Amino acid sequence: MATNGEMLKHAIINKLQVQCYYDGYYREMCPHAIGWKGSVYHVLSYQFAGQSSRQLPAAGQWKCMDVNGISQLRVMEGAWYTGTNHTRPQNCIDAIEVEVSY
Repeated sequence: MATNGEMLKHAIINKLQVQCYYDGYYREMCPHAIGWKGSVYHVLSYQFAGQSSRQLPAAGQWKCMDVNGISQLRVMEGAWYTGTNHTRPQNCIDAIEVEVSY
């Protein structure tokens, strides 16, 4: 069985959507980068549907998540979503392992 990290890398390379649970909330998102922030393995994703601790904007929102906190991860085909609001550099990941190619 593939690990969450392996599944997320596959989704990033192939621009696939993922569905999962994180912090008790169901999320639908497109992962863009995975790597390390200190000793924590993070994924930077654009969440376009599902739930969040705060109301999710209609256009979606960037999310930084600890890969170990993700459960019930599923990779699936679907439209690719990304944010257009790149107002500041990401600070989710210091050492990027894999990132989406444009």
